[in-house]
Amino acid sequence: MGITQRARGVLRRRDPEQTIVPGSRNVVFGPSLPDESTVHLVLDLGLRIGEVQMASGAGASDVTATIIGVVSAYGLPHCEVDVIYTSITVSCYRGTEQPPITSLRVVRNRSIDYTRLADVEKLLRRITAGEISASDAYAELDRITTAPHPFPRWVATLAWAGMAASLAVLLGVAEDPFLPLVAAGTTALVDRIGRLLNKRALPFFFQQAVGGVVATSLALGAFAVGVLHNPPLAIAASIIVLLSGMTVVGSMQDAITGYNVTAAGRMAELAMMTAGLIAGVVLALYVGLRIGGDTVAGLDAQSLGRAQVGTPALELSVQILAGASTSACFALASYAPPSPLLIAGIGGGVAAGAHAILIREDTLALNPVLAGAVATTIVGFAGGIVARRLEIPVLVVAVSAVSPLLPGLATYRGLFELSVLRSPAGVTTLMLAVATGLALGAGVVLGEYLAQPVRSRLGRLERRISGPRLSGPLRPSRRRLD
Repeated sequence: MGITQRARGVLRRRDPEQTIVPGSRNVVFGPSLPDESTVHLVLDLGLRIGEVQMASGAGASDVTATIIGVVSAYGLPHCEVDVIYTSITVSCYRGTEQPPITSLRVVRNRSIDYTRLADVEKLLRRITAGEISASDAYAELDRITTAPHPFPRWVATLAWAGMAASLAVLLGVAEDPFLPLVAAGTTALVDRIGRLLNKRALPFFFQQAVGGVVATSLALGAFAVGVLHNPPLAIAASIIVLLSGMTVVGSMQDAITGYNVTAAGRMAELAMMTAGLIAGVVLALYVGLRIGGDTVAGLDAQSLGRAQVGTPALELSVQILAGASTSACFALASYAPPSPLLIAGIGGGVAAGAHAILIREDTLALNPVLAGAVATTIVGFAGGIVARRLEIPVLVVAVSAVSPLLPGLATYRGLFELSVLRSPAGVTTLMLAVATGLALGAGVVLGEYLAQPVRSRLGRLERRISGPRLSGPLRPSRRRLD
């Protein structure tokens, strides 16, 4: 920090002045601030940037650090930020003689657009570097948030279909060659139906239920006409796609960094979305089995709920390619720009390959939950370093790389055992699915945390680590976030 900046900081921070009149209160003068209209502009700018990050799945710690960095860059050195899942509040301290200026923004829109997130992070770097004024930054942010998606919606639909096909390859294409085509067609139809329902403001719980009904019904229908030999795998592939947009990584980051209210909100949303999906799958299975009696074109209830994954029969290279395709398609469906799209694909390939090696009997033969945590830790570590160097959001790589390992088949089997077979074993299976999801999120966050000393030069390990950061500048402010 230069001499001029230090002098300016000393002038802004006045020492508390105590009156000498007995019994009178102490007076604490706040920092020297711009005019009140500028303060409101800067606070609103920080809130809108935080809203974009929250809508994209960023953790509350990232949003807090980013907003503090923005307001500090424009002359508001002492602001407090409170982030919960549905709103963000910023309060500017002005001493004991004047009330604080407080602004609040409700986070309503949660549609993911990684291009918008990448553009906002570029703007953040310019703000914290002092290269742009507050009014120009506000105008640039308005342009970013009002810009249309970088490509048409049908491209995203094809990307979701491609993701489902890639997941089907991971689940068992060796024993059912038509599985990727059925999974892709089902997912594309579910996406278009969900688009129509979303325009009519149907709650996401019911949208998930409709998706579960459509996916299960089409899989059973494909089996009835002889196209599929193993419909549960098609259902599982569609389930993973419907679960992939949920903020498993963000939930774990909030829980680990101490933002328990926001973590609880994310977990509650995750539980409700999963419950809607389960309701739709169970309804379709129940109706299908009722219509066909105990069988659906020769499929009995026991075999329908006991599908096994044929992944070990696949070559490692095929699993890596399928994992890379899964993550790249998810990033494309989330409107990621080209560079993050490529890195996300590489991250998914690394995650799928590492997980396959770790669970093989001829290697380490690790438990699948532990293997998933180790694989995503590797991705979080490597992705955190590469993404920061390329100046792309780490969040894109982290969330996309998790998608090939999400426990869709375990979720399907657990709910089937509970609802159709009425077996208490379903509780154990669902708990395994939950543990797998939490392990994946925790692994990514741990990997990003471990990557920070590497980015800060290995010779400075004694430097205080600011916590796992998946979005926004790594060190947006010199102020300690205690």
